[in-house]
Amino acid sequence: MRIGAYHSHLNGWEWLKVRRPGIWEEIQGVISRIDAEAARTKESREKRMLGKMLYSPDDLNARFKQEFNAAGWHESITYYWLTNDYELIRQTVGLSAAEQKAEIEAAGKTPISSYNQTDFVKDRVAIEVQLGKYAFIAYDLFVKHMAFFVGNKIDLGVEILATKVMQSEMSSGPGYYESALYSIARQGRGVPAVPLILVGVEAETSPTLRQLEAAQGMVADDSEIVE
Repeated sequence: MRIGAYHSHLNGWEWLKVRRPGIWEEIQGVISRIDAEAARTKESREKRMLGKMLYSPDDLNARFKQEFNAAGWHESITYYWLTNDYELIRQTVGLSAAEQKAEIEAAGKTPISSYNQTDFVKDRVAIEVQLGKYAFIAYDLFVKHMAFFVGNKIDLGVEILATKVMQSEMSSGPGYYESALYSIARQGRGVPAVPLILVGVEAETSPTLRQLEAAQGMVADDSEIVE
């Protein structure tokens, strides 16, 4: 696979290049070792693509997990406690899980256990590979990465998504890079308040977006394609 596009939010890419030299190249290396065509294992049952072999999110995720684990990246889980009292949550959000529970109980409330999980963490950088349902992308960007950042577990979040050209070769449901980029842009420059790198990946054989549009009749003809 290859990186089709990426976006640096709140100088995330610049921070990575200065503070974690080599990590960006490591991420690029992992992506380049993923054989997308080998993960074209899902037969479509959708009317518009009936019988067509599509990229399988499960197969792709398994390949990413294998490569990132081999490079020293591993899952991280952070546990915390909730309550129905907003002010009490504000008071306890920066505490350890044990301290949160104790403070909530001391206030006469019932603590509720919860947790955040992220796919891969290394050197205070968290990576989420999100090739599944589009709703999970917003959760990653605006909740999960933020929770780990506020909890002082990470300094940067990386979100890996399919580009539109790759998503067009998947079943309906997965989100894609360009849509996530729009979601970030419309919130304003400071939201979410965590440094991020949004990464759009695609198969080595993927066409450009212009070529995809031409093939689908969305532009007049191939003469309009500009590289």
